Parts: sequence; structure tokens; C-alpha cells
Amino acid sequence: MRRLVPILCAFAAVIALGGADQPAPRRLHQAYSDEQKAELDRVSAALNAIHTLKSGFLQIGPDGQVDQGELYLEKPGKIRFAYRPPSPVLIVATGGTVYVKNARLNTIDHYDLSDTPLGLLLNDKVDLKTNPAVIGVDNRDGAIVVQARTSTNRNNSNIALVFDAPSLELDNQGGSTTVALQQPQRDAVLEQSLFAVPVKAPPVKMKQSRN
Repeated sequence: MRRLVPILCAFAAVIALGGADQPAPRRLHQAYSDEQKAELDRVSAALNAIHTLKSGFLQIGPDGQVDQGELYLEKPGKIRFAYRPPSPVLIVATGGTVYVKNARLNTIDHYDLSDTPLGLLLNDKVDLKTNPAVIGVDNRDGAIVVQARTSTNRNNSNIALVFDAPSLELDNQGGSTTVALQQPQRDAVLEQSLFAVPVKAPPVKMKQSRN
């Protein structure tokens, strides 16, 4: 699950704030002001304007490692992160479940979509001000920062959505992992096979030698 947080940066510039819990926003469990409600409504509208998306992405980890791949998104609830070699990772969300395949280890882990940041972003109708995963919003140096948690079981925020105001262009700076979209195409026509549940590779049969 911890690997999912930086990976999900590729959509909506989700910024991972590191492995340790971060201090909770000062407005945790408090009612939003009228200004905060307006900012959350604006961000929700920007996310609701995305229905399908196709894009390359470049991910730079905290250790300087660079990974690239392709992102495909279809709302509600479908996304695919296909990492290019040498990364063995493929991530597919479909049918309310997120599947993480490691081709090198031939393993597939799965998580409930609602327990990941994708549950916050892939709904057909996004309303951040009523979503229990959102626990704060601030305006910092001209950017709208939405504090959130990856699961409603958490008390503290551990991801942030950063939007450049007033245009609400998605920002990709800060945090321990940075991901930049490359030539994103909205309203792309996507094949449904992209969102098929990953499967393990069949076992390799050893040839028996003949004496």
C-alpha cells in the first residue's frame, strides 16, 4: 500500500509526503469556511471535467531514481499505470479493486479502491468538501493544497493535491516523489482491454532430457 501513494502522483499530482505520518492540518474535524468550501468546489469541478485521460509520465523518486510509463484513465473507477522496463510494475484499478503486479516476482497484490488515494479521485462525481478522506484545505503561495488521507481509518494526512491558482492547473512539485505528466490527452478513446485484471505468468515447464 505504501508504494501506491507515490505512484498515484501521476494523476492529479498527488504528492507523497513521506513514509512517516505528517502533522494533522489545523482544521482537522472542523467545519470549512465559506472560502474553503469555494476552493474545494473549484477543485472538484476541475476533477469532474476529466472523463478519460491518456498520458506518458515521468516519476523521480526521493533517491533520484527515474521511472517512466504510460497512464490511462477512465472514470468512474478505472486507471492503468504501465511502467516501462526495467521496472516490473503494472497497476490496474477496475471493479472497485486496485491490482499491483510485479512481473519480476510474478506476484499480484490487490487492495480495495476506497482504501487508496484513487478512491478520492476516480469517482464519477467528485465532491471534495463532503469526502471523509479530505481533512483540510489551505491556500499557500498562490496554490490550493488539499490535505487528504489514503484511508478513512487514518487520523492524519499523508497525501496532498496541489493546484496552481487561479487556473487550477495541477502542480507536480514538492514531497518526496515528483511525477510529471507528458503530453496528456483528455477525452481520449481507450480500449477496455487496458483495464483487464492482471494475471500471473504461467509456470515455466522444464524440458526433460532424454538419455
